[in-house]
Amino acid sequence: MKSKTTRSVKTRGKTKRAGAKKDGKQRASAEAASAKVNTRKATQETSRPAAPEEEKRKRYIATEIEKKWQARWEADHLWHTDLQNTTNKFFFLTMYPYPSGDLHIGHWYAMAPSDTKVRYLRMTGKNVFFPIGFDAFGLPAENAAIKRGIHPYKWTMDNIANMRRQLHTMGATFDWEREVVTCDPRYYRWNQWFFVEMFKRGLAYKKMAAVDWCPKDQTVLAREQVIGPERLCERCDTPVVKKDLEQWFLRITAYADELLDFTHLDWPEKVKTLQSNWIGRSEGVQFTMQVANSNASFDVFTTRQDTVFGMTFAVLAPEHTLVEQITTPDRKGEVEAYVFKTRRETEIDRLSTEKVRDGVFTGAYAINPMNGARVPIWIGDYVLTTYGTGAIMGVPAHDERDYDFAQRYGLGIPVVIAPPNWTGEPLGAAYTEPGTMVNSGEFDGMDSERGKAEIAKVMEERGIGKRTVNYRLRDWLISRQRYWGTPIPVVYCPEHGIQTVPEDELPVVLPLEGVEFVPTGESPLVKHKEFQYGKCPICGRPARRETDTMDTFVDSSWYQYDYLDPYNIQVPINRARTETWLPVDQYTGGVEHAVMHLLYTRFWTKMMRDLGLIHFDEPMLRLYNQGTILTGGMRMSKSRGNVVAPDPYVQSLGADTVRVYLMFIGPWDQGGDWDDSGIGGVHRWLQRVWTLVNETAGEGTPAGKSTERRDLAPGDERELRRKTHQTIKRATDDMEGFRFNTMVAALMEFTNYLQKARETASVNMEAWREAINSLLLMLAPSAPHLAEELWSRIGGPYSIHQQAWPKWDPKLAAEEMMTLAVQVNGKVRDRIELPAGATEAEVKQAAMASANVHRHLEGKAPAQVIYVPGRLVSIVVR
Repeated sequence: MKSKTTRSVKTRGKTKRAGAKKDGKQRASAEAASAKVNTRKATQETSRPAAPEEEKRKRYIATEIEKKWQARWEADHLWHTDLQNTTNKFFFLTMYPYPSGDLHIGHWYAMAPSDTKVRYLRMTGKNVFFPIGFDAFGLPAENAAIKRGIHPYKWTMDNIANMRRQLHTMGATFDWEREVVTCDPRYYRWNQWFFVEMFKRGLAYKKMAAVDWCPKDQTVLAREQVIGPERLCERCDTPVVKKDLEQWFLRITAYADELLDFTHLDWPEKVKTLQSNWIGRSEGVQFTMQVANSNASFDVFTTRQDTVFGMTFAVLAPEHTLVEQITTPDRKGEVEAYVFKTRRETEIDRLSTEKVRDGVFTGAYAINPMNGARVPIWIGDYVLTTYGTGAIMGVPAHDERDYDFAQRYGLGIPVVIAPPNWTGEPLGAAYTEPGTMVNSGEFDGMDSERGKAEIAKVMEERGIGKRTVNYRLRDWLISRQRYWGTPIPVVYCPEHGIQTVPEDELPVVLPLEGVEFVPTGESPLVKHKEFQYGKCPICGRPARRETDTMDTFVDSSWYQYDYLDPYNIQVPINRARTETWLPVDQYTGGVEHAVMHLLYTRFWTKMMRDLGLIHFDEPMLRLYNQGTILTGGMRMSKSRGNVVAPDPYVQSLGADTVRVYLMFIGPWDQGGDWDDSGIGGVHRWLQRVWTLVNETAGEGTPAGKSTERRDLAPGDERELRRKTHQTIKRATDDMEGFRFNTMVAALMEFTNYLQKARETASVNMEAWREAINSLLLMLAPSAPHLAEELWSRIGGPYSIHQQAWPKWDPKLAAEEMMTLAVQVNGKVRDRIELPAGATEAEVKQAAMASANVHRHLEGKAPAQVIYVPGRLVSIVVR
C-alpha cells in the first residue's frame, strides 16, 4: 500500500500500457533523436466518449492556440521594452530583412532561433530589447516598377505589410513599437546628415572610378544586372564593359589600422580573419621607376624589396594612366585590344588563382633604380589600379604569379634569394621563402630578412623610395545610378561648384510623382526636372541637384542607433539612450556580410565617435553567424525561383513545429539543404508533450502552488529528479552556446523518460510537478505558443515567458553510479561500475580486482596505473 506522501500517476487502462511498451522500443539517444524523430500518435483513453468540448480540449490544434496567444501577447504589449529601465539591459539584434515580398524558410532559420535565444535571456532575468525593421531601399523595387508598372514605394510598403504579418505568425518577440523602415524620409534624412558631416571633414569626396557600363543602353549597371561569366547586360544581352565616371566615396581607409583591432570584439575568428585579409595591411617600400627615354615615371610598392635585383620586367594595370602615353605605335593595336578585354572582367576574375597570367608588351622600358638595368614594361590584368600603385616589379624567381608570367613569355628568371644548399642551378618553381641574397651586388651573402631592412634604408638614403604601409582596402564607393535609395545631398553650382544641402533643408526627398521608370537602366532622377532643380546655398542661384543615390549598406551601417528613438526628428540619435543601451550586446546574422555590412558598420561607429556623438568604438560586442538554408545547393532567392515558403507548414503543423524543426535539423552555424522529411516527427513530439501535460493537469495541485515537502522516495523518485536537473543543465548549456539542436534533443529525451516514468512507476507528486514545470519552462523559448497554453492549463501564472528559467542543482544532477573502462596496455579489457563518489584509490583497487584484468596481466606487476576521473583506468605492463 502506498504511503500518503507518494501518489501514483500511472496511466489507467491497458491501451496506455500496451502503447508504452511499443513506444519504449522507439526511444533513442539524443544523438539519434537529432537525426530522426520516431514517435507514435497519442492513444485515446478507453473510457467513455468525451463530450465535444472536452474532446477538443484534449487535441493539439496548433493554429488555434497560436492565434489565441499571439493576440493576447500583442494586446498586453508583452514584448515592448521600457528603455527607461536599464537594469540588466541587453540589446539583442538580428539582421533586418529586405522586403522582397514573402518570408522564406531561410528568413525563419535566421530569426526563429534568435527569438528563442531572446526568450531564454528574458527568462534568465535580462531586460532584453529586440527590435525589428526593414532594409527597404534596393534595386528589386525598381525592377518591379519596370516589369509590373508599380511604384517602388507601393511595392515596398505592400511587401512590408505582408512580411509583418508573416513575422507575427512566427510568434517572434520583436518590439514592433520601434520599427525602422529605411525608405522613410525621417530615417534617410539622417543618412544625408551624416554624409554632410563627413563631407565637411574630408571623409566624403568625389573622384573618377570604374563602373559596369552597357554601351547599348548607355547606362551604368548594378552588379546584379551583369549576367553570367560572359558579363552581359540583363536587359539587352550586350557585353558589359568598365567605364570611368565620377563617383562618391567615403574614406573608410582613414580607419584601416583601427579596423584591424578586434580587441573588444567577441566575434567569430572567421569574420575577423576575413576582415583582416580584406583590409590587407602590408609593410614595404614604395619606389619610383623611370621610363627609359622619357620624362614619365611610375611608382611601385613591394613587400619584397630584398628581391629587387631579380627584376626582369614591370607590369602596369591596363587602366594605368601611363599606358596610353608610353605605348609605342607598333604595339598600340594589341595594347588597346587587351585593355578593352580587361574592362569586361571583374576584379574577382582577374585575381583568381585559376586564371592564366597573361599580358601585352607596351614597347616601353623602365630603369631598375638599384642597378640601372632596363626592364620591359608590360600590362597585365592581374595588376589592379585599386591595389598598391597599379604597378608591380616582376621578380619571377621569387613570386609565383611572376614566375608563371615569365615562363609564358620567355622572360628571364635570375635567382637572387638562394634556397638552402643551392648550387646555382635554375629553379623549377618560384622560391618564396627566406634565404641568402645572391646576384644582388653589395648585398650578396646577406640574410634576406636583414636584406629587406638594408635595401629599404639604401633606397631612402638615395632618394629612390621610402618605407610605407599599404592596404588592400579601398575607400567605400557609395554612388548608385538608380532611383530607389537615399538621395546624395549635393548640388552643383556653376560658380561655387560642389555644395552640400544645408541641414535645415534636409531631407532631400525622393519624388513620388512624375517618376518615369523605363527599361534603359537609367535612373529616373536624371530626367526628373523638378528634382534636379536646386539652389546654391551660397549665392542662391539655380544649381543642379546630384542624381546619384547612396549604397543601401549606408542604411544598415547605423540602424541599431535609430531603434532606440525611431520617431525622433530633431537629432540623429538619442544620446541618453545610446549611452546606456549600446553597443549591441548580441548580434546575429550571416557570415556573408563579413567584409561589407559588418565592416561598414564598424567604420560608421568610429566615424560617429569622432563626430562626438558616442563614446565607444565598436557597434556590436558579440556576433554569432548562423548558417544558410539552401535549396539544391543554392541560396534561396526569389529571382532564382527556389524559395521555400513557411506559410503552408505553419497552416498545417503550426509555427511552433516549424520553429523547433529549424533548430533541430542540425547545428545552427552550419545550415544546409532544406529537407522537410523530419518535420512530421517534430510535430508528433509536440503532440506527445501536449498529451503528457494535459493528462497531468487534472492530477494534483496546479503549477507553482506549494504542498507539504516530503523526502523523496528511493529508486524511481530520485532518478526522476536527477533526470530533471540533468536536462536543465544540458538545456541551459546548449542555450548559452546557441546549440539549439542538442537542446531540443535533450527535451525529446526527457519527454521519453517522463512518459516511461508515468506509465511504469509510482512517483512523488512534488517531483513529478517539478519535472513537468521544468519541461514547459525549457520548451517555452522554442515552442512559445504550446508552452503558454499548457502552462495555463496546469495553473501556471501568466505568462510563462515572464517566469524564471529553471535552475539545476549539481547534487541532484549527479549520477549515483559511474561506468569506467579499464585498459591494459591501451586495450579495453573490462568495464566496472562504482559509486560516483569513489576515491581514486577505491577505483584503482576495483580495477585491479577485475577477473578480466587479472587474466591479461598474466601474473605481471603493473608498471603504472592511471585514473582519468569519470572515464577510465589505464594499466601499463612492461
